[in-house]
Amino acid sequence: MLLFTLMFSIKFSDAAAALAGACTVTVAEAHGCLCGALCASNHYSFARWFDELSEDPTQAGSTDSAIAKDLLQTLYKETVHALRGDEMEFVLLLPEEEAPLARRAEALAQWCQGFLYGFGSVSGTQRNFPAEVEEVLRDMTQIARAGAGETEPTEEDEADYVEIVEYVRVGAQLVHDELRSTLQ
Repeated sequence: MLLFTLMFSIKFSDAAAALAGACTVTVAEAHGCLCGALCASNHYSFARWFDELSEDPTQAGSTDSAIAKDLLQTLYKETVHALRGDEMEFVLLLPEEEAPLARRAEALAQWCQGFLYGFGSVSGTQRNFPAEVEEVLRDMTQIARAGAGETEPTEEDEADYVEIVEYVRVGAQLVHDELRSTLQ
């Protein structure tokens, strides 16, 4: 499962700790929002993303805010590079495999919520997307509503989680690639 964390110089747990109290959403949702917005626009800036995530703009000069801003700037640059690159190295920023499956599934749902928010807020009223894009957006809507079961996770549950993460990763890349040439 190391595949899910190779792209970033930042670990999910470190990002979550650094951003606690500095952002309005979870790290997974913030990254999903960034990816959705980047899929819907070639000109989505770091400043816009940071402003959307900032808990309290009046604290912009605080040490915590500066650390959060630096971390988010690194995450922004690495995500843009991976999503727009030719190496297929784009991954979702999700909890490490040591985290309980329920926590990882919750973060995946949050990532999808963020993606849909970012995509929708930037694409505006445009609604004529290719069928493949529409399918991915519908599937992400369903995944965003999902939750972990109450039973002890099995190896099959782990395998299902890995498969869903891969589907979302490839789906986000497909949305980006399908819309890239039509975006401003």
